[in-house]
Amino acid sequence: MILNTGARTDTVQYYSEWLLRRFQEGFVYTRNPFYPKTVIKYELSPQKIDAVLFCSKNYAPILPRLHEITDKYRTYFYYTITAHGKDVEPGVPSVDESIKTLYELEKIVGRNKIAWRYDPVLFTRAYTYERHTKTFEYIAVKLAPHIDRCIFSFVEMYKKLEKNMPEIIPLTEADKYRLAQTFGKIAAKYGIVLQTCGTKKDWSAFGIKASGCATPEILGRANGCEFRDLKHKSVREGCNCMESRDIGAYDTCINGCKYCYANKDPFTAFKNYKLHDPYSPLLTGHLSEEDRLTDGNQRSLLKSSGQQLSLFGEEFMAGV
Repeated sequence: MILNTGARTDTVQYYSEWLLRRFQEGFVYTRNPFYPKTVIKYELSPQKIDAVLFCSKNYAPILPRLHEITDKYRTYFYYTITAHGKDVEPGVPSVDESIKTLYELEKIVGRNKIAWRYDPVLFTRAYTYERHTKTFEYIAVKLAPHIDRCIFSFVEMYKKLEKNMPEIIPLTEADKYRLAQTFGKIAAKYGIVLQTCGTKKDWSAFGIKASGCATPEILGRANGCEFRDLKHKSVREGCNCMESRDIGAYDTCINGCKYCYANKDPFTAFKNYKLHDPYSPLLTGHLSEEDRLTDGNQRSLLKSSGQQLSLFGEEFMAGV
């Protein structure tokens, strides 16, 4: 089973103590988002977890103890750094602070396990084509020698954006074409592997690879192992990632990002954050008598279930 720690909330930034304790105790509970009274238990032993995926906008809180996980598990890290400032992402560090933290992360895990995410790309009066392309190149120059690849996507126009971010300007197909073309040129200039996320659009003419943030090739090369070629059955268009299980919870991230798809609104997230107990197996709250606890379906996605954890795996790290 592949464990995802950051698709529903920024676990690393706000719940690091809880996450590390879950690995120490060897299990975690997570509520089914569609059936909240159903609580799933996952065992977190290295024998049960094929790889741990991280996605965060600030790894600083976990860096001093990250080795507790990386010493035992296959891992891969997605680090989101964009042009957006405090007006759009109130709880996120500045670009330069984030770059500095990524350098520290690389010292621990190596560049081959880090993907820089530049997403979502969105337009407002302040965040224009010029601002995005200028910032993208500024970051690219500094990160090129320190990352495995860059992944970008365009904002999903969910209905709640009308309430949470009324200033957003919908992207046209011409806007997307122009941005993809420029991003492709910048990535090629600095030798960065660039790919999309969650789209069926073909930007290969600009040197951009197809969607798939967590594919067997990417995770296998980074960790010196081989995964079976299994795609994630996602409702999101264009998602070609492998199947994973998320242990986070929606409406719990307090970064306050206006475009966030995982929160109804910032107020709900702050309310739920107050329910967090770092000693509970659940991210927020505790089990109740009404909850139904079930074991997760944990099957290995490795080609050979007997594969040992390799911290180097040069044969898989070479090439793209």
